[in-house]
Amino acid sequence: MNSYLFYDTETTGLNKAFDQILQFAAIRTDMNFNEMERHNIMVKLRPDVIPSPKATITHRISIAQSMQGVCEFEAIAEIHRLVNQPGTISLGYNTSRFDDEFLRFCFHRNLLPPYTHQHKEGCRRCDLLPITIMYYLYKREVLDNWPEIDGKPTMRLEYLSKANQLASGPAHNAMVDVEATLELARRLYKEPKMWQYLDGYFDKAKDTKRIEEISISFRSIACTNRIALMIGNQYGSANHYQVPVLLIGNSIPYKNKTLWLRLDNLKLRDIQLSDIPSKTSSAEEEKRFSHKSWVIRKKYGEPGIVLPPKERYWDSLSQERQRIVEENKDWLQSHTTVFHKMIQYHREYRYPKIPDLDIEAALYQNGFLPEKEQALGRQFHAALLSQKLPEKVEMVSKFADIDMRQLASRLLCRNYPDNLPTMLTKDFEDYMRRVNPENEDEALFDHKYNKRTTPAVALMEIDKLRKESELDNQQVELLDELENHIKQTFPNPAAMLR
Repeated sequence: MNSYLFYDTETTGLNKAFDQILQFAAIRTDMNFNEMERHNIMVKLRPDVIPSPKATITHRISIAQSMQGVCEFEAIAEIHRLVNQPGTISLGYNTSRFDDEFLRFCFHRNLLPPYTHQHKEGCRRCDLLPITIMYYLYKREVLDNWPEIDGKPTMRLEYLSKANQLASGPAHNAMVDVEATLELARRLYKEPKMWQYLDGYFDKAKDTKRIEEISISFRSIACTNRIALMIGNQYGSANHYQVPVLLIGNSIPYKNKTLWLRLDNLKLRDIQLSDIPSKTSSAEEEKRFSHKSWVIRKKYGEPGIVLPPKERYWDSLSQERQRIVEENKDWLQSHTTVFHKMIQYHREYRYPKIPDLDIEAALYQNGFLPEKEQALGRQFHAALLSQKLPEKVEMVSKFADIDMRQLASRLLCRNYPDNLPTMLTKDFEDYMRRVNPENEDEALFDHKYNKRTTPAVALMEIDKLRKESELDNQQVELLDELENHIKQTFPNPAAMLR
């Protein structure tokens, strides 16, 4: 039986590879949004994680509160079970850009399959944010109020919830946000045909078919080129959350990714052959999803929503933007050498391998595990659940893959540290020294070259927040508690401040 699993997370910070979930809340419903079950999982703070001070004063989960939660492995195993229940459509508000990727790294770190909830046994994902934007653009009457900040519309859930009384309770509490998201879905579903149509954009087969049905604008040597509108929150209210784009083919190394060139770019006609790698490339992950990207990479069945250039959609573009699109389209057809080189570069582009990448950040770089290693992972989980220490330790040495062995070792030291052999604890002690480096230049970094939060940097941020922010009494207490925790857990964290 198919079901929706509305979920939200509160985390120690924004780094998907190195931060952790502190609270996971979910409500499962049938396909008519009738509640079937709910879950609220609090997760114990790991010994190696330094919570972000900004995150701490936002979600207000104290160190003491987090220490009452279940260990990360057991929490993530339960979350993995929930999102992988056959027929589950897991969704939330802006989950595709944050929560879902966060979950993938959590699964990877805990030796659980990171992608099965996206495709296996009828499971898939959805995101309410782009769906809400489509209702705002084309069925605005479905909500009583669309909030604004400084005269500009905002799609932030906390403002939508307050303006339409979707849920009661503080924002940035995972369960409150889940309740608000579910109620928002119920109100949008008052227009069921539109809901079902938009839900189709998160079905890989339907999304693929819709893209293939967009009329061909013109043909180049490299591919057939189709003009469309791409819908996404990152394009902003000034652009009505949409940009005109041109399909320039599929990625060759990543076949599920389509490539779309923005056609409202005034600088497009200034491009030279030598400029293509530096000016049109978006090698860094953040730039790939930035509203400033020249080329947008989109997977089938995932945001953004691609609309055909029908009049009722196209007319939402200003006359000026429409003019730029026409001029750019004509320029591309008359400058085929540059255009084809641009297509070739982006279709063949392969993300560079990052040297010295920590195993927890190497999810995308290392690719899929062989079936033998996956089977060992399942046996390892069974040993963990058996609560028999010798079996757990013995399983670590069975992994042929060095990275899997390290992940398994870290998993034990984080979650079940008692009575472990020296060969495991010594490696974890070495890792903890890397977590607390004497020099910030030696800090671990993730797949986007973002540095892992160090104790010293967290202490500096606490000091800055105290000086520059208006804090209430609870936030002051939270920062005091966090500061004490860092100083007690990590020896001499202020060494690099001198």
